[in-house]
Amino acid sequence: MTDTVPFQQLLVQIEDRSAVLRDAAAAASGFDARVPGCPDWTLRDLVTHIGEVQRFWAAVTTTADAAGPPGEEQLGDREPQGDLLAWFGESTRLLVEALIAAGPESPAWAWWGSSEAPLTAGAIARHQVQEAAVHAFDAQESAGKPEPLPAAIAVDGVAEFIQVGLGASGPWPKRPARIVFSATEGPSWVLDLSPSGARLNPAASGEPVATVHGSASDLVLALYGRVPFDDLRVDGDRSVLTELIEWQPSE
Repeated sequence: MTDTVPFQQLLVQIEDRSAVLRDAAAAASGFDARVPGCPDWTLRDLVTHIGEVQRFWAAVTTTADAAGPPGEEQLGDREPQGDLLAWFGESTRLLVEALIAAGPESPAWAWWGSSEAPLTAGAIARHQVQEAAVHAFDAQESAGKPEPLPAAIAVDGVAEFIQVGLGASGPWPKRPARIVFSATEGPSWVLDLSPSGARLNPAASGEPVATVHGSASDLVLALYGRVPFDDLRVDGDRSVLTELIEWQPSE
């Protein structure tokens, strides 16, 4: 649900994490620096990717059509022009302005239509917070100074990843399993995996096969494959976490 974090706060978080990403990229040794979290990418690839992503979702939000993504004529030119970091800053501005103009309940297409997440500008804003946050961490790693995700962003990020990333991935191909993610900040989340797919916080039924403990930041980064689950405390069957990471969400 997008009402877990107020819409205006999501917009501030997009701007904040995008600024952190720009600062980290500027502090790195150069745009040819490798990105540990995305081994095939340079820092230039990373900044280009997130800028193009923000411009894409700005166009999606402006189109306000839940039936399908915008066409090429609506997407416009998303290639970097001029100074890369200035172009990325403009990408963030376009996204935030499009979201403000639309408002949280405006209809919008998104790739997670098969999940329980709504097809709205508010849901896009929520996902773009996580996109910017995880890639800001990537940029910080490239600069040699990774920092944990802010707790307020990471706490919502666990639920968002389960509901959207896993919720849109179709049937779970392995044995049914229940996993609990327990954050040191206090919240916990239940993930049920079954032939019906992934479900967040279902009705209580049965014990988890594994419980993962860590900061909300570590939980999010582990779910996104940035840190190994081996670095977190796990009670129960670790093999289900290996299966979870190997299960590729559809995006």
